[in-house]
Amino acid sequence: MPKVDYAFAIGGEAGQGIATPGDILARIFVRRGLQLFAYNAYQSIIRGGHIFLTIRTSDGPVRNHGDRLDSLMALNQDTMDRHLRLMGAGSSVFFDIDKVKPGAVAAGVQLCAIPVKQLSGTSTNKLNMNTISLGVMLQMLGVDFKTLEDILALQFKKKGDAVIAENVGVAKAGYDYAAANFKPFKTPLPLLNKPMGVTTGNNALGLGGAAAGVKFYCAYPMSPSTGVLMWMARHARQLGIMVRQVEDEISVANMAIGAAHGGVRAMCATSGGGFALMTEALGTASMMEIPMVCINVQRAGPSTGVPTKTEQGDLWQVLGAGQGDYPRLIVAPTSVADCFHSVPEMFNYADKFQVPGIILTDLLISEGTASVDPDELNLQPKIDRGSLILPNGANGHGNGDVANPSGGAIDGSYLRFKITKDGISPRAVPGVPGHLHVVASDEHDEDGGIISDEFTNPHKRRAMHEKRMRKMDGALAVIPPPKLVGPATAQVTLLGWGSTDGVIREAVEKLAAEEGIVASHLQIRWLVPLHCKEIMEILSKSKKVIMIENNFSGQFERYLRSETGFKPHGHVRKYDGEPFAPHHIVHAVKEQLAGKTTVSIPEQEIMV
Repeated sequence: MPKVDYAFAIGGEAGQGIATPGDILARIFVRRGLQLFAYNAYQSIIRGGHIFLTIRTSDGPVRNHGDRLDSLMALNQDTMDRHLRLMGAGSSVFFDIDKVKPGAVAAGVQLCAIPVKQLSGTSTNKLNMNTISLGVMLQMLGVDFKTLEDILALQFKKKGDAVIAENVGVAKAGYDYAAANFKPFKTPLPLLNKPMGVTTGNNALGLGGAAAGVKFYCAYPMSPSTGVLMWMARHARQLGIMVRQVEDEISVANMAIGAAHGGVRAMCATSGGGFALMTEALGTASMMEIPMVCINVQRAGPSTGVPTKTEQGDLWQVLGAGQGDYPRLIVAPTSVADCFHSVPEMFNYADKFQVPGIILTDLLISEGTASVDPDELNLQPKIDRGSLILPNGANGHGNGDVANPSGGAIDGSYLRFKITKDGISPRAVPGVPGHLHVVASDEHDEDGGIISDEFTNPHKRRAMHEKRMRKMDGALAVIPPPKLVGPATAQVTLLGWGSTDGVIREAVEKLAAEEGIVASHLQIRWLVPLHCKEIMEILSKSKKVIMIENNFSGQFERYLRSETGFKPHGHVRKYDGEPFAPHHIVHAVKEQLAGKTTVSIPEQEIMV
């Protein structure tokens, strides 16, 4: 059992510098070897509004933002009014005594009134409350001040020694004031042997792209995917990646296709509204059999929707992206770390089967911050370029040192779209001698000639269409199927996909520990191809299946039913823009096992 499991909240309005104390706390926690997950509930405005950042840390696994708060840093009255009622016995509330007034609190809640003006001395910085509160909090957590001093020096390095000294001074004043006036937290923060890393899901997607060998990245900024573009732009020169901010998503997708056609690994990212503009290009990539990878970071829709809130609402959009039938791959990462792992994996499969790949994530984990074990991030993953034929006889297998694959004749008989048993044809990049071919968005024959230039030959159309679709049989055979976590004889099986993995896993633990309910868990990561046989082998043995989704209509449930005929016994759905907390699922499972309902829609209590 973990020794500590703390959740710290910082609330205020946009412009009050909420991100900085959050970043500092995260750095301190991971340097001590602790794990963390942070979720920021914010609004789509530059100034004002209500921002609520929750950082949960533990010496054990942290997979979501949790169910309770152990401390609240209220930077304005609005935060105090909204969230004070959520604080329970043993928790602490920090506020500026001159600007914020607390209301009634539950028994055992410590109100830590901080005289910010007094402790600021000669400093007139309007954000001193943030820095002073960090000093207060870390003293109460038993962390030595030198730790905070070092992080402040790192945080404000670019602003110069004077700014560092000012922040260290007010933080020390808060640290000393807490020692004399406030009760410490029940358990000090432990110091573990191995420091952890910390990153966001968007940064992990960018890093995964770099590890996968991406050499071209383009995007039009669209929240919540913009972080990938920012990471790529920041590291482009160092990593030798060409990065372009393009005028719209139509151009983005086509530019990525062009780069991939030229032989490099190319990636782009957007959210649902931008993805809508990319769909014709995705069909083009499939028709031309060009592997490019597109990231869709879901936010609450429809239309512009709620730009800064999370949802799993784009599943049917990516399943039906583009006209006609065409092969594609779709993976939904399950965590911040999995955002990293998914990119090299997707590129290898996209290259192997010469199809577009879609990584379907969402705001929760893409903009979420989490600890990661550096040893689990393989920065030199296996690179498999499939049947790619490059100039000078090299290809993309391994590190690109293997000789030319078969099928690429240099005597003029090269067929780019050669009909093969597995649907995979030899792929030469433009400019390879003896490998002349044509690519177009129209249906074509084996050498790329458009069939409607002669007459619309139905036999060639059928043969080429079937060739492309055969790739999915091969993909299904090599992509690993999902596995059940927990006993097959469990009272209930919780079924989810993508980012709900962490919260479902903790709900399973809580059901067992607090309610005596044995639950198992099946999380679907690969959406296309869908491992129907393996999924049904698991679900057909389950006593009761409850589907958990962050959308209104149960999109994955409808998809699974369309592919298998299976219908779960119950549903838990959330579509208010905020993610699930473990207690939402625990309560829903209890009421459904008791026969009270078959559809549970949790109310949101904290992240508002």
